[in-house]
Amino acid sequence: MKEEFISFVRSNPSLIKYVRNNEMTWQKFYEIYSIYGKDSNVWDEYLDKKESTTINDVLNWFKKVDLDNLKEGIGNIERVIGVVKDFSNNKDIPNDTYKPRPIYKHFED
Repeated sequence: MKEEFISFVRSNPSLIKYVRNNEMTWQKFYEIYSIYGKDSNVWDEYLDKKESTTINDVLNWFKKVDLDNLKEGIGNIERVIGVVKDFSNNKDIPNDTYKPRPIYKHFED
């Protein structure tokens, strides 16, 4: 059982910060582990939940998005893409179509 707990702690390094901050002790963690095991919901408050994103998390994120700012940002990106596209299209014009006016000629000539 002790080796299993050590393996559990190694696979969940977020537990270390609770011990370092004096919020928990290794003894208390071991007791929780021996009573509930590694797959219990009691670990939810101690373990990082990076890999377990729920639908509610996604919905809450979308609620926080400012749609007006998002729309404005997308519009700015579209304008930049248009400018780059125009620039690349003008680059395709062959150089022989442009003929500079001689310096000694005026517009009236």
